[in-house]
Amino acid sequence: MAHKRIRPFNTKQTYPEQKLDNDLAQAVVARGTMVFLRGQVSQDLDSRESLHVGDAAQQTEKAMRNIKMLLEESGSCLDDVCRIVVYLTDIRYREDVYREMGKWLKGVHPCSTGLVVPALARPEWVVEIEVTAVIPDKEA
Repeated sequence: MAHKRIRPFNTKQTYPEQKLDNDLAQAVVARGTMVFLRGQVSQDLDSRESLHVGDAAQQTEKAMRNIKMLLEESGSCLDDVCRIVVYLTDIRYREDVYREMGKWLKGVHPCSTGLVVPALARPEWVVEIEVTAVIPDKEA
């Protein structure tokens, strides 16, 4: 079985200002058992519009909405998240980001890594969240 690509896109449309030409996907389902999500930000996945500029908590809420939607499109859900990596552009956003993220992952207990980075792909983004999840066995 080939890997399934969820919402494939080309960077020409997503980042026209960067003059890139890369074929990517929002998620990849590997052999029907694992889901790897692209780092999610506060962006409308259909219009590619950046949302909630300057508000780390609202950017996190939108990123988590994207994550939930992509996991469901992949045959998984938030309860199946195993690993989460959070990228912040400023350590002062940590409390707001983790408080909002915690609402979405209550009781899930994923492995988590948090990093502070100098910048993300667009200057208006202050948080990016990357997730790895499993697809539950339908027979279980």
